[in-house]
Amino acid sequence: MSSKTLIKQRWETTLFFLLMFTLPSFSQVTHEHSSCDEDSISPMKEAILSEITVQGITGLQRLKDSSSPFTVISPKELLRSPVPNIVDLISHQPGLAQISTGAGISKPVIRGLGYNRVVVVEQGIRQEGQQWGDEHGLEVDAEGVHSVEILKGPASLMYGSDAIAGVMVLHPENPLMDQTLQAKVSSGYQSNNGLYSYTASFAGNVNRFLWNWQFSDKAAHCYKNSLDGYVPGSWYKERDVVGMLGINRDWGHSWLRFSHVNFTPGITEGERDEETGELVWEDGNKAHSYSRQSPFQRVKHTKVVSDNAWFLGDGTLKAILGYQQNWRREFEESFVEPELSLRLHTINYDLRYQHTLPAEWKLSSGVGGMWQQNENGGEEYLIPDFRLFDIGAFLTASKQWDRWHLSGGLRYDHRTLSTDSLLEEKELRFQRLTPHFSGLTGSLGAVCNLTSKSNLRLNLARGFRSPTVNELSSNGVHEGSVQYELGNAMLHPEYSFQTDLGYDFTSHYFSLQASLFLNRIDNYVFLSRLAGVETEGYATYQYRQGDARLMGGELSFDVHPLEALHIENDFSYIHAIQLHQPSESHYLPMIPAPRWNCQVRYSFPDFLHGCCRRSYLSAGMEYNFRQDHFYALDGTETATPDYCLFDLSAGVDIHVFRENCIMLTLTCQNLFDKVYQSHLSRLKYTDLNPLTGRQGVSAMGRNICLKVTIPIDIHLE
Repeated sequence: MSSKTLIKQRWETTLFFLLMFTLPSFSQVTHEHSSCDEDSISPMKEAILSEITVQGITGLQRLKDSSSPFTVISPKELLRSPVPNIVDLISHQPGLAQISTGAGISKPVIRGLGYNRVVVVEQGIRQEGQQWGDEHGLEVDAEGVHSVEILKGPASLMYGSDAIAGVMVLHPENPLMDQTLQAKVSSGYQSNNGLYSYTASFAGNVNRFLWNWQFSDKAAHCYKNSLDGYVPGSWYKERDVVGMLGINRDWGHSWLRFSHVNFTPGITEGERDEETGELVWEDGNKAHSYSRQSPFQRVKHTKVVSDNAWFLGDGTLKAILGYQQNWRREFEESFVEPELSLRLHTINYDLRYQHTLPAEWKLSSGVGGMWQQNENGGEEYLIPDFRLFDIGAFLTASKQWDRWHLSGGLRYDHRTLSTDSLLEEKELRFQRLTPHFSGLTGSLGAVCNLTSKSNLRLNLARGFRSPTVNELSSNGVHEGSVQYELGNAMLHPEYSFQTDLGYDFTSHYFSLQASLFLNRIDNYVFLSRLAGVETEGYATYQYRQGDARLMGGELSFDVHPLEALHIENDFSYIHAIQLHQPSESHYLPMIPAPRWNCQVRYSFPDFLHGCCRRSYLSAGMEYNFRQDHFYALDGTETATPDYCLFDLSAGVDIHVFRENCIMLTLTCQNLFDKVYQSHLSRLKYTDLNPLTGRQGVSAMGRNICLKVTIPIDIHLE
């Protein structure tokens, strides 16, 4: 490392620590009521938002008492969103981003960390669906998500291995009040890719017998932008069923949840004609077709969860048992016989007891983990067949003491992995591996309620992540990311140590949340290109590891000089490096660029004799700075120019009778039809256009979205 680089690195570290002790840390919190008969939250009401209860690392706790940085996305915000992709919605929150492949596939990124470093919890258990793949999206029906909590920082204490970046909890809709029925229908349309969607649900609570069933369907043809035209393979279809049956009693509850997601996305390969530079279409494929076109994936994810709770003494015993099957297939020439087929079976289990002791001590202890089995069924292979068993035990405690809230805990995890060997044409494709990984993790945090309007936070956390089967053993073509991947059997577990410092302030006219973090990760695993190596005509990549340091933070503030007017701004920044490396391999790959969001929103008073309520007009700007901190070794990554996107949105609730209404939302995304590529887009590294000299495929152009939702509540006598 040159002296100039060393001086720059020391200067950045010094500056960060100076800022860390002069700035505060917290996450942006938004919350609104979702029923049609409730008013929007005014600035006066925002002062009590800290009373929201969240799923903290020590169990349920008030948001203002959480030492870990949280982001909460309210039911109202989800209901208003025209985006049918849940990850695309949350990716605009401070500190969050997404790894995208076209318009239909997105993966969450928390403070620069994604893939298996983020645990997604849905229906009470962690979502398991081959999430290591670039083009493997989240198999969750967005219409079935009622609210979202995102914990930014190591959460291994509650969720074991893989939660080294944080956790995204997708909450289903809360049970209705007793003697209540609710029906809801919604529909949406997007102009750019012709996406249409509709959802119908029926829920009820009669004599504390509960049910909630929902059906969703959506389809989109290929999207377009002004530079590439229509993008082959960017179409997708999805059809989902989500259900719940249960009982609530004085002793607790017993709920049975079910979901089935049938997702069929196209595969965008980005091949171009060498003379014209235009994207190449396969024979018979059409830009405006909603039918299956080769190549494509077909993903079926089925989940059954038994969620139970019993009130015992001063506490609650919770038991969750779940089964999920993820069947992922890739079709190239045939619509019947898949080239690649991966079937993953997972059994999740979680048993915990939460209770209160004298002197206001709250304790939570338990055991949890999962069992997995993966089976290959196609002609091609990327990872071997394997079996995995994971178990962990934890103990957490928290205490309220005057203006202080203290929390912490310890957890021990053990994971066993067994992969099968495979001999193909007298060559060893996969070798048999039987590694064992163990990790001790913990967390210690404190919150000081300085005043009724401000809080100061500090949290220290140690995370742990075992290498995944693809990182250890992959050997094959990854069609969705257009590359050949090789595993590394010598990888060690990742260990992180993260410090979060924070402060938040809320008043009648102004609110501020700021966040700073420093994260040191030993044995950080990443994918690196092998110079000059091509396998089966594809650029070849292999997993490596080294010590890493990530630091940065988020700053959010909302100015509301009038109760109806809100001017919101947030800024996110991440600086991620690999320690003790030369300049070409100094920066970590797949790190989002600094980003500034600004939104101006005005809420209008009711009009037409109160028939039209909660109407609003919103204008937003998202500015992504140039990302010139990239992993340049052997051409693994390239710099990404800056770009700025604008959008407009308007909405209104039209009351038809009593408390029931029709909710309308109209949004124009990418208002000025900007041509851009996100630094985390996998389509950025497809073929070079010989005429323009621009590599890869750009994101979606201007898109007008319309969404209509009609909830109908019926209260029984």
